[in-house]
Order: sequence, then structure tokens, then C-alpha cells
Amino acid sequence: MPAKKPRRRGRLIVIALVLLLVAGLGYGAYWSISTVRASFPQVSGEIAIDGLSAPVTVIRDDNGIPQLYADTAEDLFRAQGYVHAQDRFWEMDVRRHMTAGRLSEMFGEDQVETDTFLRTLGWHDVAQREYDELLSDTTRAYLQSYAAGVNAYLAERDGAELSVEYAALGFLNDYSPEEWTPVDSVAWLKAMAWDLRGNMQDEIDRSLLAERLSPEEIEQLYPDYPYDRNPPIVAGGGGGTELPPGQSLPPGQGDGLPEDPGGAEGAALENAAAQLASVSETLDDIPALLGTNGSGIGSNSWVISGEYTTTGEPLLANDPHLSPSLPGIWYQMGLHCNEVSAQCPFDVSGFTFSGMPGVVIGHNQSIAWGLTNLGADVTDLRLETLDNGNYLRDGEQVPYTTRTETINVAGGEPREITVRSTDNGPVISDREEEFAEVGDSAPVDPSAPDRGEGYAVSLSWTALIPSRTMDAVFQLNTASGWEEFRAAARNFAVPSQNLIYADTSGNIGYQAPGMIPVRNQGDGRYPSPGWDSAYDWAGFIPQEDLPWELNPERGYIVTANQAVTSPDYGYALTEDWSYGTRSRRVEDLIRDTIDDGGRISMTDMRTIQLDNSNEMAAELVPRLLDIEITDPYIREAQELLEGWDYSQDADSPAAAYYNAVWRNLLQLAFGNKLPNELRVEGQCLRVPPADESQPLENPDGEDRLVTECGERSPGTAQPDGGDRWFEVVRGILDDEDNAWWQAPATADQPAADTRDELLARAMRDARWELTAELGKDIGTWSWGRLHRLMLNNQTLGTEGPGPVQWLLNRGPWNLSGGTDAVDATGWNAAGGYEITWVPSMRMIVSLADFDDSLWINLTGASGHAYHAHYTDQTSLWANGEYLPWAYGREAVEERGRNTLTLTPRQAPAD
Repeated sequence: MPAKKPRRRGRLIVIALVLLLVAGLGYGAYWSISTVRASFPQVSGEIAIDGLSAPVTVIRDDNGIPQLYADTAEDLFRAQGYVHAQDRFWEMDVRRHMTAGRLSEMFGEDQVETDTFLRTLGWHDVAQREYDELLSDTTRAYLQSYAAGVNAYLAERDGAELSVEYAALGFLNDYSPEEWTPVDSVAWLKAMAWDLRGNMQDEIDRSLLAERLSPEEIEQLYPDYPYDRNPPIVAGGGGGTELPPGQSLPPGQGDGLPEDPGGAEGAALENAAAQLASVSETLDDIPALLGTNGSGIGSNSWVISGEYTTTGEPLLANDPHLSPSLPGIWYQMGLHCNEVSAQCPFDVSGFTFSGMPGVVIGHNQSIAWGLTNLGADVTDLRLETLDNGNYLRDGEQVPYTTRTETINVAGGEPREITVRSTDNGPVISDREEEFAEVGDSAPVDPSAPDRGEGYAVSLSWTALIPSRTMDAVFQLNTASGWEEFRAAARNFAVPSQNLIYADTSGNIGYQAPGMIPVRNQGDGRYPSPGWDSAYDWAGFIPQEDLPWELNPERGYIVTANQAVTSPDYGYALTEDWSYGTRSRRVEDLIRDTIDDGGRISMTDMRTIQLDNSNEMAAELVPRLLDIEITDPYIREAQELLEGWDYSQDADSPAAAYYNAVWRNLLQLAFGNKLPNELRVEGQCLRVPPADESQPLENPDGEDRLVTECGERSPGTAQPDGGDRWFEVVRGILDDEDNAWWQAPATADQPAADTRDELLARAMRDARWELTAELGKDIGTWSWGRLHRLMLNNQTLGTEGPGPVQWLLNRGPWNLSGGTDAVDATGWNAAGGYEITWVPSMRMIVSLADFDDSLWINLTGASGHAYHAHYTDQTSLWANGEYLPWAYGREAVEERGRNTLTLTPRQAPAD
């Protein structure tokens, strides 16, 4: 729960200090230890809870991962709610307050600003409409059972018995959790959609770049997708032709898109720099519940036909890339009906979200599936002209709607806000004072309305339209074949994901689901004129026309956020794809085996998932080695790159130096050329002083380094090092005199005018930077010492004082991998080498025998900071290891360590 402004920190620091007293340090008093352990769940014996129709068995393995067995679906989800609450209720409670815009009720005035923005978006209201109007009766029944299970746990405990954080919170206010509701679960899907919303930041960044750069220069920073080198997931919009017996698919009905006249939306936004920067800052302040949204982040999945596997049946892998958090976003669990039937159809295992029933990614007895972000453009920022209760629409004044929201504040007075909305969506520019002048200086098309005091900004977003995604979760969990899988995908409206598929009949497939808008005019790359309905959405791509593939002749399907279709597909999905670096590497590794007549094994799947090769290094390192370096101090570092195989192992000094060169290259070539609105102060490097009279061999050489704080860009337009920047640099690499290679002189360095001059400066700066970070002796350098993972508790672990962070946070771990490696331990080149996104879990499913499958989570099952399962999987995950994934009852019982029976509570006798 980030809180970026200093004034926001006070209350959380007080809570953290109280937590120190509650938890105790070192050999604390007995009452302190008892308080900490009071929240640990009971995992064996019996517990009676209300509402069960029959006993439910909960078998936990050595890592605390539960498998649940029940006679009815309602009992199964009641038990799932109970078990989720046992391990993760603090996390669940914080999340539901976040999705409802009610964080201030827990944490006070510090969170009012965040709440006002989330209330403006209205996630909880949309979730309520979905629950009331769209979801099936069966889904509502499951949600109600889940909520009842959570509430059964809450009825037994409060305060420190729920989590040690509540003990601290209780010292500051009288907060106590209210009952869980089904809508609390549905609203979580809105947070999921927010973090995977697509190119909103790109819309803003391109507009800000227009203030300083020419259209041609902007296009150089957003290159076309390299279809010739990195193929899309499917060719065109069609699919495979080998259908399972008795199955058929409807024909496509794509009519294509209207022609884009272009121009008007770009003209309206050319110079809205300061205003759009305000929007960007507010978007950054909203907590990223699932992960950083921006360039480079994504996920991997692939599935291989049994024709090419050692098992003779499909193998499927998935590893979603999300921001690291503690506890991790995923919770492993199995949901099993004792007897699978139409009334109790669940025999499913995989990764769940605490707070939401069902399994999000995993397998049942017949199929397996995985998810990666499709990246479809499902948001549009619209400029609005507001005047005296109206907004301009096609030349007419139309009343906008308003609603009043009351934000209750722990320890303070309630706040009232007014939310304004047009037909285009909520007016998000009302949430900051400077937003009132959005568009104040924006040059507009001659036919545009007078700007008056400025344009406002509203948000059109598919997640603000009620949908049936919650139905889709349960349908995926019970699908028995391709037709039922596609039927489930039909309801998977938001977020739009790449769904991969395999089944025990030997089929593999892909389906792109989602509510993806069709635009009348404009391409969604820039904010568009809200006063012109020509830029409205004409509807959504029909499900029948969304890309799919079944049993392709090549024998495998790879999704890693690359382009989904070829350019001749009849609809516009987005132009802001990831550029296919990871997907190309995965495909190459698969083909290296099968083209030689080999077959892919489970070990091969693990090797691919942990591959850490840097594709851009293969392009750049030969150029770096061709540069004549005369300074022996810099030449010593350059020699590290000789013979390097481009693998980014944690113990590699070459990987450390190369990535430092890459970072400095991006800053020199691009960082200082970006508009001020895209930069932020405070990122510092340790560099040599201007006076270099002392020899570099002087033992005090390191101490002569001085701190220079430059500017680094916070948005996706920044040189963050992702594979968009691979394409940018690749595009100018052969043009030695390209203007991007120019860099101004400094106190101790002449200006760079050519590629090799800039590369030489980057190598020099990288040498000095790593000297400061890792020491003069390059023999002690390693990539892992720079590239470290910290796991921070989602609340007090980021805002509390040092001792509290020590208590709640874990790390660091020195990791291999890197940005846009398959093992995508991402880092932001604009800010440093610390890890900003990771494979949040890894799974490999064997369709030949589900009990041979493997899985691993980033953290552990428990959300209790001092519990044995808080981070017990993290070191295994960091070392590229996996846990056996028991599925069948016999395998589950063999691995079982603790068995808990949830029994129906008997009504008291009269």
C-alpha cells in the first residue's frame, strides 16, 4: 500500500511502533509471544462451524498447502472461505477496503487521497451490479457459501487472534472487521483488471513526449512490432483445423474496423503536458495489487503437444510476472468433491486468490489452463469540456451525472466528495486540484470547442461495465473439454487474458477472451476528444471473432505478451504489445529439441522456465568489444564481456557489468532527452570526480567517488530497459551518427556525437558505478549482488520504521535472470537494479499424470509474519526448485502432514 508523500507516513509509523511492542523483539515477554502466536490457525483435529451439511476434510502438506474434500459444492466453498481466512485474512481485509475505497477506515487520513480516486472509479459499485444483475444463481450461491465460511472464522476470533497487525491497529482506533460479503469477492476482479489494464500510461506518455519530440522521434521510441522476427501467437484470427470428435466451432464473423481518419485526437493532446503529468502521478499513487503495469512486465505460458513430449501427452507451463509482495498474491489449494457429479462438479487444484472462491490457474481432472496478459487496449482517456453542470457532446450541452461519496476516516472527520461522470466514464481529473486545469494549454483542432478554463479527463474502461467474469472462473474449474473451455472464455470479460489449454485427450489450444472495444475513430494510442461521439466505442469484438487456435500443426503454443495476431487480423487489439523477446526465446528452446527429433521432458520444461539469457546482449556486446578502450581501469571491466554467453546467472560478473552498461547507455542516449514531466528527481549514481589527478590505482580511489543525482523517468516512456527499448536501440544500432547517440559534455567528459563515443562513455560510467556498488576488485562482482529481491509486507513493511520492517519483511535474495529474460526477474533501468517484478509462481502440468506435475509459489501459504509457512517456498523459488504437486487423493494423503475436519455445528438442544 504505497504512500508516497511524507505526510502520509505518520499514522502507519505509529501503528508500526505499537506492533513492535505487541510482537516483542529478541527474547520478548511471554505475553508478546502469545499474542503473535494467537493468530496461527488450527490445522489438525476438528472445528465445528455453522452451515455445513457434512464434514469437510482439509489435508495440509509439509508446506501448509491445503487440499479440501467435501460432499457438496456449497460445503466446499464454505470451507475454502474458512481456510483462506485462517491463513490470509489481514491481506483479504486490506484488499477489500482498497477495492471499495475505504482504506481510511483502517489507516486514517493518510489514505483519503487514494480512497477518493478509487471511489471515483467505483469498483465496488460495479461489482455490486454484477452480483445483483448478471451472475448466475449457481455462482451467487458459491459466493454466498464462501462468504459464510469467512464469517464463520471471524465469528471465532478478533483482534490479535486474527492477525498481529490487528493488535497494533487496535491501539489507535476501535476498528474491527465487518462481515465478508459476496461483493467483496467480486470486487477483487476489478483490482485484477486495473493492474492489467493495458496501455493507459502509454497514452499519457506519448502525449507528454509530443511536447518535446517530433512525431518521427516518438515513433522511434515506440517501434512497430517485429513480426518478421517474433511471430504472433496465432496467424490471422483463425484456428487449428483438427477438432476433437463431435466438436465444432462457429465460423468467424469479423467485419473489420472502420477507417481511421486520424489527426484530431493527436491535435487535441499535443501540448497537454503538465495536465497529463498530473493524471500520471495519480495513477502511480494507486496501489498495484497485482503488479506494476508498464513496459516489460508480463507473463509466460506455453503448451506442447504429446507428439513432442516424453510422456506422450501434453505438457503445460505458466509463470505470471507480477510485483513481489508479502504475502504473495497466490495461494495454492485443491478443491475436491468426494464424488464428482453434476451437483458437485469440482475436482480442481491450482492457484487461488485469497478473498475469492475457485481456482484461477490450474487443472481439474480433464483439462489444464494458464493465463498471461493479452495487453488489449481496453481503456481510453477522453478530454471533456465541462460547464455549469453540463458537458459538450456533439455540439450540445448535456447534463453530467453526480453522486456524493462519504469517506469515513479513522481518528478524523468524515469527508464528502462529489463524483462527476459523463457518458464516457467517471471524470478522474477531479481528484487533484491541478486536474481542474487539464487541457489548459493544449492546442486543439480548429473545429474543437473553446477550452475555457481547460479540459477535464474522463476514463472509458471495460472493467467499469458489469460482466460475468466470476461465472467464467467456476466454468473453467469444471470444464471437461475444448467446447466447455471456450464457453467459459466467452464470459471471461475482464481482464483480457491469453488462455492456453490442454486436455487428457491430447488436445492443446489457445483462446483470447475479453471485452475488447471496437473504436469508430482513433486507435487508442492518444487521449481522444470526448465531445465527439465519433471517437466512442462502437461495441466489442464478437467472441466468435476473437483469436483462437486448436492443435496447430507446429505442435506447440507460446504466449508471452507478444502480438496475438498478424497485422491482417480484422480488428485492432492494441499496438502496445511486448515485443516478443521472451516468446521468441521460448520457441527457440522448444525447437532446438524437437527439430532434432527430440522430445520435451519435464526437466526441459523447467530449463526453459528458468532460462536467463539476455537477447539484447547478443546484439550489443560485439559492438562494445569492438571499441578501443585505452584506460586500463575501464579495459579491465570490458574484458569481462569476452567469451560471455549472455546468461545472467546470479554469480556472473559479466552480467553485472553488461547490465550496468545497458543502464548507463539508456540514460545517456534517451533519459535526458525526455520531457520534464516524465522525469523525477532523486536517482543517484556514484561517479568519479572531475579532478582525476590521483591515479586510479590509488587505494583510496573508491573514496574519491562523488554522488551525482540525475533525473529518471517514472512512466513507461522512461528508458526502463524492457524489450521495447531493445527494439529502440536495435533500430539505431547500425546508424552510428543517429541523433539519439548524442550526449552533452560533462565536467570530466567531452560530448558524445557518435554511437561508439556514447558506448565508450557508458562503459566508463558503468565501471565507476559498479566500483561504488561492488568494490574495485572485479573478481568479487556478481549480478546477484546488484539484482536483489526484497519481499515487503504490503502495509507496515513499506512504511514502518527499520525494526518493524526487519520483523515483517524478508530478504534480500540475490537472483539470476533479468528484464525480458524468460526468467523475468525484472528491474527498472531508470531507477536501479533492485527487482521490481518476478515470476509470481511457476507451474508445470503433466497431462499424462497430474501427480507428476510441479508447482512453486513466491512466498508461502501463510500471511502471518512469524509462521513457518510465511516464506518457506521463497528460497526454493529463488534457486529454481519446485515442489511436487499432489493431486489424486492417494498422493495428497501420502504427502499430508496435518488433517483438519470441519464439522457441522450442532444446534443447541431445547
